[in-house]
Amino acid sequence: MKNLVPLLIVFGFIGMLSCEPNNPFDTGPVYDLEGNLEADSTKIVAFLDTARIDSIYRIHDPSGVVIIVQEEGEGSRPRTGNVVYFDYVQSVLLDQVIFETSLEQVARDNDIFVEGRMYGIANFVLGSGTVITGWDIGFRRVRPRTKGIMLIPSPYAFRNQTSNSRIPPNSVLLFEFDFRGMD
Repeated sequence: MKNLVPLLIVFGFIGMLSCEPNNPFDTGPVYDLEGNLEADSTKIVAFLDTARIDSIYRIHDPSGVVIIVQEEGEGSRPRTGNVVYFDYVQSVLLDQVIFETSLEQVARDNDIFVEGRMYGIANFVLGSGTVITGWDIGFRRVRPRTKGIMLIPSPYAFRNQTSNSRIPPNSVLLFEFDFRGMD
């Protein structure tokens, strides 16, 4: 019986937490991945129907990411663990307002320049989870020295986050890139 007392106390504590109106385990509504992918797909199709973007071809990844190849690269495509190097300009598809770039002059021209930030070729390890999923998906589909645009559905970008006033929740991203190379 003595051994049951600590166990009953633990179960009682857990029971009290689950009844608490401010339950720390309640994470709020579940993110609607499928619903957002469907809505974003409609936005991307509408954009592609009217966009005047020169391209060699388009890649429609099963994930919903679309890559518009403007200049074809060469060599093998990167794999998990490769470091990819690229310049980029990133905007929200809806209004195409630039919110991030690796190019200092583009940042200055669009009033997003950050003093002290190191501008220049960006890089990340493919598959490391350190960038938005859309970059991981898109860069796997292109060769070094490819230039193009990725249209990234919100579930593979910033989802419903509200941490940046320039990026509304559930935004499709327009990611212009110049894939410089890889290790």
